[in-house]
Amino acid sequence: MQIVDTIILGGRVLPMDDMNTVLPEGAVAIEGENIVAVASAAEIRNRFTGHLEIDARDSLIMPGLINGHTHAAMTCFRGIADDMELMEWLNRYIFPAEARNVDPELAYRGSMLACAEMIRSGTTTFCDMYIFEDETARAAKEAGVRCLIGEVLFDFPSPNFQTSAEGLLYTRKLLEKWADDPLVKIIIEPHALYTCSPSLLKDAKALADEFNAPYGTHLLENRAEAKQLQEKFGKPAMKFLEEIGFLSERFTAFHCVSMNEEDIRVFADHGCRAVHNPESNMKLASGIAPASAMRKQGIPVGLGTDGCASNNDLNMFGEMDTAAKLAKVAALDPTALPALDVIRMATCEGARALGLEHETGSLEVGKKADIIIIGLNKPHLTPLYNEYSQIVYATEGADVDTVFINGKIVMRDRKLLTIDEQAVMDRVREIAVQVGKSL
Repeated sequence: MQIVDTIILGGRVLPMDDMNTVLPEGAVAIEGENIVAVASAAEIRNRFTGHLEIDARDSLIMPGLINGHTHAAMTCFRGIADDMELMEWLNRYIFPAEARNVDPELAYRGSMLACAEMIRSGTTTFCDMYIFEDETARAAKEAGVRCLIGEVLFDFPSPNFQTSAEGLLYTRKLLEKWADDPLVKIIIEPHALYTCSPSLLKDAKALADEFNAPYGTHLLENRAEAKQLQEKFGKPAMKFLEEIGFLSERFTAFHCVSMNEEDIRVFADHGCRAVHNPESNMKLASGIAPASAMRKQGIPVGLGTDGCASNNDLNMFGEMDTAAKLAKVAALDPTALPALDVIRMATCEGARALGLEHETGSLEVGKKADIIIIGLNKPHLTPLYNEYSQIVYATEGADVDTVFINGKIVMRDRKLLTIDEQAVMDRVREIAVQVGKSL
């Protein structure tokens, strides 16, 4: 009998492996950071005993969700500029609000609030792009959340740097500081093709190549952007990126709303990855990304919430529900993007979209123990015929009872164990007073 740190017993286990296995009465054994077994409860009982044993009867046990694109510290800007078009939203409200208010404390407190919100709704990994990202990394590390974070790079000054060269230097320091950290990884993130010069894009790619690091950018978020970039480069944006050598298997594009068939083909040929942000794109009236078409071409497509200023929450259960229904109404086809596919986008395929598939995204031996337990003994989750449909169309973020990240319990029975959420909310409310005065 092998002694392990933790055994989760008795629930319906959805490993989200390649075979879409379902264990009706399953269990997971955890030792240190890693999963050491996923099997029937009887088999786990016969092989292991745990220092901690969690009874998960009447529950679903599945991988933690992966928020493939967000701006964590923008929790501090939740609701300041709603119901407007993307460029007006950015240029008249968001960029000015950031210039007046974003500092290291806002970045840290806003990111800590985001971590609390994400843990509470079952997200165990997030990919972030914002300002003062060392503070976001610090918050995520303290909260125990896995993250892939990158300083947003512009041609113009940000609250954190005056020149793009300074932004690249800050990114280099992030790469060096957080190298080999078990939770924090760095991604190089020029903001967008309309805010970054070709030279900055090339320099960002060179830095990513030097460190063999992932890199990503907002890309083709709406038709106006696609037209603007066509005029700027004299050619389609995807053709421009291909010509400057920007496309590779380490590149992740966020949004991709206005990708056409040729864009998708080129993107797939280079092994690139994408993140679909349906609720943000709906709210800004940017359009609907061709997620199904991209997946059919073999492109790994994850799901993201985007930031709280354009969503306005970080709830990946809501994002899954929206993604599935939006695909159906866009295609007038109820079979488009079924529940299983959407869950894979939020777990194992989301991990592939960020280059994290060897660490997380599924419950398999050797992977990190990033696990959520969802309580099923509730009216809106009764009865249960199909686990995948129940997760996408009926489950809410608040149904997540317990969360493991990297083998550590960060929420147990709805109680956060790594964050003083009341203190965080109180401080963010104080920051919001100052933000409100600056608008």
